[in-house]
Amino acid sequence: MNRRGLPKGLILGSCTVLETAGQGATVPLYQTLKSAVIKDTNTSSSSGTVHFGVNSGATRFAIEHQAVNEATFRCPDEMGWKPQKVPIVPADGGISRIRETSLPVVDITKSLAKMGSEVMTSDDAGRFVCNYVYYHSLRFAEQNGIKSLFVHVPLFLTIDEETQMQFAASLLEVLASLS
Repeated sequence: MNRRGLPKGLILGSCTVLETAGQGATVPLYQTLKSAVIKDTNTSSSSGTVHFGVNSGATRFAIEHQAVNEATFRCPDEMGWKPQKVPIVPADGGISRIRETSLPVVDITKSLAKMGSEVMTSDDAGRFVCNYVYYHSLRFAEQNGIKSLFVHVPLFLTIDEETQMQFAASLLEVLASLS
């Protein structure tokens, strides 16, 4: 972003790297989400969060449409937690509860594809930390009138870092054009 500059009308509030840990990511996640709401009340624009997570098996970018209220980790997270078929937010009901982004995922994906990105929509954010974080973020966004989006990215071995940085800039440009 430093090289390309931010798209017109876009203000980048913060950038936070969360631990790859379900429960360990929750406190910094909510601090980041709350700061988005505070910043939004000081401007006339809409705000939200964009999350990026690595999918080691991916060959292209995936714009995630939804998250499921299920924590089933195939391996322990960085803090050693390995839940199996546990609701992320028990108050939301069972593990089949789904939350969807209010952003137009199909339109975002089409715009990014027209800009030359290898991108697809996805209805499955997995059941590991990415889904865990996205579910919390979508729930918070719904309760606070902000937007939330999660994007899965491949490893740098699959799509190099420069291309991924260009993709991130294009994504922010597309998101800025929506508001």
